[in-house]
Amino acid sequence: MLDLPDRKKRARNVTRILRKEFPDARCSLDHADAFQLLIATVLSAQCTDVRVNLVTPDLFAAYPAPADFAEATQEEIEEAIRSTGFFRQKAKSIRDACTDIVTKHGGDLPRTMPELIKLAGVGRKTANCVLGVAFDDPDGVVVDTHVGRIAGKLGLTEHGPKEAVKIERDLNECVPKKNWVVLSHLLIDHGRKTCRARTPLCDACPLFPHCEIRA
Repeated sequence: MLDLPDRKKRARNVTRILRKEFPDARCSLDHADAFQLLIATVLSAQCTDVRVNLVTPDLFAAYPAPADFAEATQEEIEEAIRSTGFFRQKAKSIRDACTDIVTKHGGDLPRTMPELIKLAGVGRKTANCVLGVAFDDPDGVVVDTHVGRIAGKLGLTEHGPKEAVKIERDLNECVPKKNWVVLSHLLIDHGRKTCRARTPLCDACPLFPHCEIRA
């Protein structure tokens, strides 16, 4: 891994380049508020955002508030989210999380990292997504599989893709807080379009000069 000054410099260059490549980078999960984003992010685990966006309109029409999920049966939620995969565990997490939102937070989604990660099915990635995108107050960079993998290739972290918390810490250290949210969107878009896990398009990659691990 590069030393901190070099990581900061590279992070600035990467952000600048990708802003030009993806000027409209944003969260690709459709949502109307922070609560909907939380549920959509839980559903996105091992599922594409495109699929989640097909499911959530009917889901949120049927269950518009935490109390509606909390009062539903496990089987009802399972049926509504079945196509997102791992639907039994996701349904349990959503129902349990919404029960806690109602009973412990008066029906309002909490706005701090310690409170959010106590909700069932909510880890730092989901919490950072909600805090950064919906509340504009991120606790750190959202680290999904694209972000973790590409950060390693760029020398911004020495930790493997499964060490998301450590990767987040490294990125928080070398990227200004004002860029935490947009950086994750940029790296995700780059991972989907160019730096694909199995078939990276290195010849077309605008970050190729900054890549430490080339395919």
